[in-house]
Amino acid sequence: MQVIILPLAHDVALYAADRVAEVINSKTNPVLGLATGSTPIALYDELVARYQAKQVSFRQTISFNLDEYIGIADSHAQSYRTFMNQHLFDHIDIAKSNTHVPLAESKDAIVLKKSAQDFEASIQQAGGIDLQILGIGLNGHIGFNEPTSSFTSRTRIKTLSESTVIANKRFFKDGEYQPHLALTMGIGTILNSRAVLLIATGKAKAEAVKVMIEGPLSAMCPASALQLHETATIVLDEEAASMLALKEYYRWCEQKRQQLHEGNVR
Repeated sequence: MQVIILPLAHDVALYAADRVAEVINSKTNPVLGLATGSTPIALYDELVARYQAKQVSFRQTISFNLDEYIGIADSHAQSYRTFMNQHLFDHIDIAKSNTHVPLAESKDAIVLKKSAQDFEASIQQAGGIDLQILGIGLNGHIGFNEPTSSFTSRTRIKTLSESTVIANKRFFKDGEYQPHLALTMGIGTILNSRAVLLIATGKAKAEAVKVMIEGPLSAMCPASALQLHETATIVLDEEAASMLALKEYYRWCEQKRQQLHEGNVR
């Protein structure tokens, strides 16, 4: 893993936006994997600002979101389709037909399994994902791949852990139906992306970040699967990096990488 530690959460968003813009500007039909949750919001705000400043266009971009709750409509206030529209899609020039969020409104298992298969097929038809954006859950999940998820898993129905349900409860009104199931890209699907960029900020994520980077490769921390990816970049603010034992080594590695890039190896 390439581990980059930056001072503040805002710096993490700027770095991630640079990576996304680089992919979009260097490819004819770029394919992005997108994430929801509180951490990517600052990234999406920055991308919208860059679009408005005419620094980047999403006209040729195709996107695939990691997951969607089962049993609520796309139009529901807490659906991830609504989240993406509100925070990104409605504010840039991406064609809505090029944006893909798993279709999960049905509560019929057969329909949902077909939807998962179709989602996987759509990724393949698009030529695969060039850059997958990820966050990390408090229990180490990526997407809705909860602990014990298979590292070879594909898009499928997943039961949310109790900790994930509790963490997301704040988004739902008292008495409102809160899904306990989701359709999610599998870890195998994520690992097939040509590059992965995981962003994490804040002290609350520090323990999960430590286990992901410095712990054993284990299904109990799904994000540790990124240790297997050839091009995985982990971008952290100081708080999210605060529990890393080898923090200074990661800084040293990044310094040497920059020197190599600049042709100034010492």
